[in-house]
Amino acid sequence: MQKILGYMRKAVQEFQLLSDGDRVAVGVSGGKDSVVLLTGLERLRSFIGIDFTVVGITLDPHFGGEPGDYRAIEALAAKRKIEYHIVPTEIGPIVFDHRKEEHPCSLCARLRRGALQTAAESFSCNKLALGHHYNDAVETFVMNLFREGRIGCFSPMTKLDGKNLTVIRPLVLAPEADIRRAAAREGLPIVKNKCPADGTTTRQETKEWLAEMERKDRGFTYRLFGALRRSGIDGWGYPEKESSCRKKAAFSMESEVKNEDV
Repeated sequence: MQKILGYMRKAVQEFQLLSDGDRVAVGVSGGKDSVVLLTGLERLRSFIGIDFTVVGITLDPHFGGEPGDYRAIEALAAKRKIEYHIVPTEIGPIVFDHRKEEHPCSLCARLRRGALQTAAESFSCNKLALGHHYNDAVETFVMNLFREGRIGCFSPMTKLDGKNLTVIRPLVLAPEADIRRAAAREGLPIVKNKCPADGTTTRQETKEWLAEMERKDRGFTYRLFGALRRSGIDGWGYPEKESSCRKKAAFSMESEVKNEDV
């Protein structure tokens, strides 16, 4: 878990994700990423030097019309003394039973995003932490490039328009393999995803393609992530590089002014 905490600390500091007084809602689906994020943020509080509060929120989608079993997550939160809420929704029945979506992921994501934002605000949170990691970022970058013909990715931090809520992603520098190992070593409870579309999504296809490319060309994923960061799009730039560019621009402008005076 120490390795994950190192990744999280670096992300928090590089992208300025947290501030004193933040009340941070953590979207906890029950999967390894969100459970590691919940426990990681709570541990980070003890040494990072930022005074913030962690609030776990689970949206129960009621897949198959049945409530999910999140007792193991409740027990973990109680043990860690983390405020935790389970919010029942009808997302599962709406997407799969009423709408019968052929490609359900897009609608499901929109409904979950809206419900999670509403829940975070209802619990007086000003930050919403999601469990997207390093590999998620590369997969999104690739899907946008090859399926939509555009260069882009989700941002490490996004201020939502019209809301007193900022979305943060503290795990964006952490590889999925390290998260999986941390969850296993810590014995963290994982709630199996009951989504009928699990394992058959476009993201899963992209994940498998990247894994195959990595087997053929070691470092392929790392280079893609480096390209994303060097591009500086969507808030992914290196802080030191951006600072250097600003200084150079300021010096250039100052030189132009002096030359004009002469």
